[in-house]
Amino acid sequence: MSFSVNTNLGALQAYNALAKVNAETQKAQLRLATTKRINQVADDTSGYNVGKKLEAQTLKQKAQLNNIASAKNYLATAESALQQVNDKFNQISAKIVDTQDPLKDKASLAADIVTLANEIESVLTSTNINGVYLLTSTGTMSTAVGSQTFDIGGASFAIDIDSKLSLSTIKASTDELKAATSSSTFTGFNTKLDAAVGKVRDALGYIGNQTQAVNSREEYLVSAIANNTATISGIFDADMAAEQLNATKGQISSQVATAMLSQMNTAPQQLLSLFR
Repeated sequence: MSFSVNTNLGALQAYNALAKVNAETQKAQLRLATTKRINQVADDTSGYNVGKKLEAQTLKQKAQLNNIASAKNYLATAESALQQVNDKFNQISAKIVDTQDPLKDKASLAADIVTLANEIESVLTSTNINGVYLLTSTGTMSTAVGSQTFDIGGASFAIDIDSKLSLSTIKASTDELKAATSSSTFTGFNTKLDAAVGKVRDALGYIGNQTQAVNSREEYLVSAIANNTATISGIFDADMAAEQLNATKGQISSQVATAMLSQMNTAPQQLLSLFR
C-alpha cells in the first residue's frame, strides 16, 4: 500500500459517501415537508406521467359529475311540471264528467275547465331553470325547447322531452277545451283529452328512464373517481412513517460519515513521523 499526500483516496471516498448520505437525507426531509413522494419528475418519471394522466381524467370526471347534477335537476324540474300538468288534466276529466250531471252548474264547470287549461299552458311555457326553458320555447306553446345535450362521460347524453310530449297535441287539446266551454259542450271530448294525457304520461315515462340512466352513470363516475384518487395517492403521496425513519437514519449516518471523513482527511499526517 502506497502513501500519498496529494491524493487522499480514502478521504475522497468518505466525502462521496457523506454527499450521498446527505442527498438521501435531504430527499427524505423534503418528502416529509411536502408530504409528496414525487416532488420533481426525476423522482419517478413513469409514475409522474401516469399520475398526471389520472389527475386529468379525474378532473374531467368530476366536471362530468357536475353535469350529471345539472341533468338530474333538469329532469326533476321537468318531471315536477309534467306531474302538475297530468294532475290538471285529471281534474279536467273529472269536471267533464260533472257536466253530464243536470244538477251541476255547467257554466261554472266550463269556467273551471278554462282556468285549468290556461294553467296547463302556463306551466308548460314558464318552467325554467336559471332562465333556460325546459318544455317550450320562451312564452309560447308553438315551439318546443328542443334537445339538450349534457357531457356525462361516454356518449353524449341528450334530453329531448318533446319527442314524447308532443306540444302540438296538448295545445290542440287545450284550445279545443277552451273553445268547447263557450257552448258547454264536451260530448265526445274525452277521446281527444286522453290523447293529450297519454302524451304527458309518455313524457313522464321518458323522464323516468332518462333519470335511471343518469343515476347509473353517476354511480360509475363516483366509483371511478374514488379508484383514481386512491391510485394517485399511491403514486404521489409519501409514506410519512417510512420517510421519518429514512430521515433519522440519514441524520445519524451523516454524523458518522462526517466523523470518518475528518479522521481519514488527517490520516496523511502519519507521514510526518518519517521526517523526524
